[in-house]
Amino acid sequence: MTELNLKYYTGKDKYSDGDIENIILRIVKEKADIHQILRTTRNWPILYHLSSIRENLLSWYNFDPTSSLLEIGGGCGALTGLFARSVKEVSVVELSKRRAEIIYHRYKEHSNLKILVGNLNDIKFDARFDYVTLIGVLEYAASFTEGPSPFNSFLIKTRSLLKENGVLLLAIENKFGLKYWAGAREDHTGRFFDSIEDYPFSKSIQTFGKAELEEMLLNCGFKDLFFYYPMPDYKLPKVVYSDEYMPRLDDFFDECAPNYDSDRLALFNENMAMRNLIANRQFDFFANSFLIEAKKR
Repeated sequence: MTELNLKYYTGKDKYSDGDIENIILRIVKEKADIHQILRTTRNWPILYHLSSIRENLLSWYNFDPTSSLLEIGGGCGALTGLFARSVKEVSVVELSKRRAEIIYHRYKEHSNLKILVGNLNDIKFDARFDYVTLIGVLEYAASFTEGPSPFNSFLIKTRSLLKENGVLLLAIENKFGLKYWAGAREDHTGRFFDSIEDYPFSKSIQTFGKAELEEMLLNCGFKDLFFYYPMPDYKLPKVVYSDEYMPRLDDFFDECAPNYDSDRLALFNENMAMRNLIANRQFDFFANSFLIEAKKR
């Protein structure tokens, strides 16, 4: 039976998609037909949190079945089930009690799953982990980590939770993603070109380019970085490329990358532009998202 630990919960949920999470909680509690709901809904949070497409990000990854994994920022559990099926022990840290309850009711039959509600920086762990995942989490580090360099501090904290030669799996949007040049709003601020301009109004939530991420991870004690490129993004990936398997000129990309949670412009044909970038060996700079595998140094 899954364990739900509220020892570190402060009594207030600091992050939420709003009342829609109550609907998601009811869906999983009542074991409603999620496939039918997804076929008919136009609601982005329901699609994002409940779609099995989310698992495409790591369903192919060769996890050690005897290992332990810490999922930081479990959300509503889109990837938690995959992790529980793939490794021996899974611990999930989630700031929101409501989201943690959603995870619990989705996977409460798992005996290898522990859910801890609270801020990662407040939680004391008895052991270190073979894997730590940060899926759509690093960009929010400044919101729950104090200090002049919250993103670095958060990565250093994450590193301390890994065993020797443990692996960090990090997914995040690319601030220079092609979709942003073509007219998609920045995922977190809703402003056009915000990340391309390096967040001129606020850096409390921000994403990074490939070189920035490489430098940050190396400086924070990681090594052997390996980049993957989920397309059209890491949230609902259709295909995952890598440094060893880059896209071909005849691969198809969306003419207009989907932007499910807001309106967007379509300034040019992204499929045509992507083929031009591939021909000039610039795909990795303009890919919309990154998935990074990094080992503890």
